[in-house]
Parts: sequence; C-alpha cells; structure tokens
Amino acid sequence: MENESRVPISSNIDIVTARQHGRKLALELGFEGAEVTLIAAAISEVARNIMDHAKRGEIILANVRNGNKQGIQIIAQDEGPGIPNIPQAMQYGYSSRKGLGVGLPGAKWLMDEFFIVSHIGKGTTVTMRKWLH
Repeated sequence: MENESRVPISSNIDIVTARQHGRKLALELGFEGAEVTLIAAAISEVARNIMDHAKRGEIILANVRNGNKQGIQIIAQDEGPGIPNIPQAMQYGYSSRKGLGVGLPGAKWLMDEFFIVSHIGKGTTVTMRKWLH
C-alpha cells in the first residue's frame, strides 16, 4: 500500500477530516469531479457508522494497484459491537437506528469493490475500492 493515511474517528469533526483526506488522495490519483464526490460520500457513510455504532475507530486511506489498475482503498475499522446480521444490514431501507438505511448499501453502491467482515463483540472492518477508469 502506497501513500497510506489514517484518520482516527471519534467525533463528527473526524468524519469531515476523513472526507477531506479521501478527496485529496482521490484527486492526487487522478479521479475527477463526480467520482471524487462519490468517494467522499462513501467515506462519510462508513465513518458515520463507526460513530453511531462503535463510538470510535479509524479510516485508512491508501493508493492501491491490481495489475495495471490503480485506485483508492478505504478501510473503516472499529472494535464496536459488530453486526449480527450482515445480509440484513446490507438491505436498502434497513436501519438499526432511525436513519434512512442507506449507509452500508449506499457505500457499496458508490464503490467498485466492497467487503465487510464483522465479529460480534469484536468489531467490524469494511474495505472498499474505487478504480480509475
């Protein structure tokens, strides 16, 4: 992983900081306008989930390569309560709080790759990638 930056998440200000770091890295990698906005939105969704469910965690942003493809990788990790039912959490409209229920499914839709691993009582890790086209 080249150009890795870590943003601790424990307040709303940290969500803004993570978005700013993500936008900066996306622009440096060559992403343009709308794609930069989508990446920032996906970062907001996963960072907001950390705040709402685990209270603290971190966003790790990095430049990634796969063969001749280059892109951005965003990892959101926490040591929160975990997600008991990932398929349910990934349904549009499902919300464990009084939100719109677009958090995780919305982030998945915005990115090219999306993986989630969660262990009850140990936390959740979401890994997302967006590739330059």
